[in-house]
Amino acid sequence: MPRPEEIGEEPDYRFTLANERTLLAYLRSALALMAGGVALWQLTGHVEAGVGTALLACGAALAALSYPRWRTVQRALRRNEPLPHTALPLFVIATMICAAVALLATRA
Repeated sequence: MPRPEEIGEEPDYRFTLANERTLLAYLRSALALMAGGVALWQLTGHVEAGVGTALLACGAALAALSYPRWRTVQRALRRNEPLPHTALPLFVIATMICAAVALLATRA
């Protein structure tokens, strides 16, 4: 598979930098999920530690999925194509809602 910089034409640098900022935002979100998972793992009981494990897994999955998303957007930018849709924001929202519901259920 060709590298993103070998496809199409060089886009406006502002779009490339915006795409990179989005990748870094996904990585920050992944790091936050993983940090929350570690905190739950280390500081709480068994049930909350299970939620912590789920948060760790979701953070790792988000980190792993963010780079292919960056490549896909970069390729579309270089080919002057419409940007592809993604479910990554929905994935983060669903993860946070599920974690909140699970933690609230353990306190009830």
